[in-house]
Amino acid sequence: MIESTEVKIPISGIGIRHKARASIALIGNPNTGKSTLFNRLTGLRQTTANFPGVTVEKHEGTVELGNSALNLVDLPGIYSLDGTSVDERIAVDVILGRVPGTQRPSGLLVVIDATHIYQGLYMMEQLLELQLPTMVALTMIDAATANGIKIDIEGLQKALGGIPVYPVSSISGHGLDELKEGLEHVTEVETPAIPASWPELSETAQQLSQQLGSDWQRIDIIQALLQSHPGFEGKLSDQLGHETVDGLRSRLFGDDPPVAVEARRRYQWVKTVIEDVQVQAPLYEKLGARLVRWTNQPWPATLLFFAVLLLVFQAVFTWATPMMDLIDSAGSELGQWLVATLGTNAFSSFLADGVIAGVGSVIIFLPQILILFLFIIILEDTGYLARTSFLMDRVMRTVGLSGQSVIPMLSSFACAVPSIMATRVIPDRRDRIATILAAPFMTCSARLPIYALLIAAFVPNESVGWMNLQGLVLFALYLLGIIGGLGTALMLKSSALKGPKPHFMLALPEFRIPNLQTVAIKLFDRGRIFLKRAGTVIFVVAILVWTLAYFPRMEVEPTVSIEPGSTLQVQQGLQNARSAAQMEQSWLGRIGRTIEPVFKPLGWDWRVSSAVVAGFPAREVVVAVMGTIYAVGAEADDHSLSEKLRAAKWPDGRPIFTLPMVLGMLVFYAWCLQCAATLATIRRETNGWRWPIFAWVYMTSIGYSGAFIIYQVGSMF
Repeated sequence: MIESTEVKIPISGIGIRHKARASIALIGNPNTGKSTLFNRLTGLRQTTANFPGVTVEKHEGTVELGNSALNLVDLPGIYSLDGTSVDERIAVDVILGRVPGTQRPSGLLVVIDATHIYQGLYMMEQLLELQLPTMVALTMIDAATANGIKIDIEGLQKALGGIPVYPVSSISGHGLDELKEGLEHVTEVETPAIPASWPELSETAQQLSQQLGSDWQRIDIIQALLQSHPGFEGKLSDQLGHETVDGLRSRLFGDDPPVAVEARRRYQWVKTVIEDVQVQAPLYEKLGARLVRWTNQPWPATLLFFAVLLLVFQAVFTWATPMMDLIDSAGSELGQWLVATLGTNAFSSFLADGVIAGVGSVIIFLPQILILFLFIIILEDTGYLARTSFLMDRVMRTVGLSGQSVIPMLSSFACAVPSIMATRVIPDRRDRIATILAAPFMTCSARLPIYALLIAAFVPNESVGWMNLQGLVLFALYLLGIIGGLGTALMLKSSALKGPKPHFMLALPEFRIPNLQTVAIKLFDRGRIFLKRAGTVIFVVAILVWTLAYFPRMEVEPTVSIEPGSTLQVQQGLQNARSAAQMEQSWLGRIGRTIEPVFKPLGWDWRVSSAVVAGFPAREVVVAVMGTIYAVGAEADDHSLSEKLRAAKWPDGRPIFTLPMVLGMLVFYAWCLQCAATLATIRRETNGWRWPIFAWVYMTSIGYSGAFIIYQVGSMF
């Protein structure tokens, strides 16, 4: 009996009560279009959290059906029930009901790629042992047809013991209506029959399950006999006796390793099914196929990879400029209007110089961040990122890692936190830790506002051939991060984490057209997360910095003599002198003066030092802090932060932001670890403080050293 609860699902603005069924698990191989299908079925009715007691993310959504609603859980991709990585184990444990605090799914929706059906059928055979109501979504059906592959759906259903099979295209939406109709009755589907590939194993497990009682599932006994779950293996031997278990294994496997026998038996069945249900048209090579084969070769693949990266960084600067100018103009005008309306006082300064200048100086970079995320999402949904893992495997092996480390490191271009969690797909602990410590070097979206500010202020907006100079500098900074990460991995794999070279196998996915709805949902989610941080962490820091910069107020203002009828420029100079004196004696000025000697060898004055130190918990607040400091200081009559940085001077009149100082600061941010969330994630993923402390000290040291060398050497010339 399946329990149900009432939930409200808004439809066209009307609250309607639906009976929400128990959860259905969405399970399948990696790169089968599983997440795209999940997004098409649930839309915006989805949430992201963690499974209880673990750091693996859980994506849940509501599927709106005809007369009911269904909870769908998108599990990490697996190739079999014998997973070795953290993500694979949690996916298997969820569908087996082994995760405390998580209800076992009432049914399964298995996703199989029609272009690589043999991979999905192996896992499908194992899932049949679970005896759960099961349905199959056969994705990529349009790609299979384009490749001359025809699949007998009725024959496949018969081979799977009558399980419903629904051919769908997650991109075009073909077959989704039929799939939803089937999902409405998924829990009524009869449990699968004993798998045809290995009836002796299934029947033996069924008999032992009845003999041992309800504590044992059939799949538990199978995993114990196959020695793929040590806990169950020892428990089974204790209950039946070692001699009995050894006798069962001898009868089922002979003298061969159990896992090898399982692979041989199941793949024999898969081969038979494919011969019966799949028809492959005579192969004829199209131009597209020849092009794909050419891009699979090492040198073309590497050149294409860097060409794609270069295109992304050019777009980040050129496409976002109009929207950034609009946001900058709107923020400036709003601040001026508030001061004109409320007068010159603490409250108007709080709103204009604290809230608007602080948070607004970060929000202005939202267009660039959205463009960066847009490219990453498209590359992921087309299947290019998965191919990059394989194509870059040879490069990764030169630093002691494998292609499995590529996707986590590429994910760091968005944020290091999810990329560090993505290292769970790497089975070997040493390789996983090396990837974790290399990932923060990749240029995340939090660094992008700092890069954009300094590059826009101090790198000429000129063309170099058909490329933009500012985009080239940004590309160089991304390369610098990649070099730092790979160099760190090489150092660790040659010393503290030295071990055997990892193995890596991956089935290359087909190139596919991304679904616009899925891209929009993911992009909206990334933008929402960024704005949420701007509205919480960055807002709080901006207000704190404004308070430190505004108080205490000077009791006696500095005396500056000016002639009667002086010009506007002279009056502005007086105002700048007053603001500078106020800033220097404020709490922020006193703190900055205290720590200035530490960073003065890098060419930083107390204001830059204050901003950088304030940004250690989260580097994206650095721009907000600078915006607040320089808005309060009012050192230039231009409202652009870039202009105010260019106008910043030492007491003797020398400019603070010289080319060596700016280049050193860029290197510092390329290599320094300024993110409390990243440190917390490293601690959680490595189960201790040893590695996060090492990462912080190591990255901060090389960042400081790089900035020191560049500034000192550059200043000589």
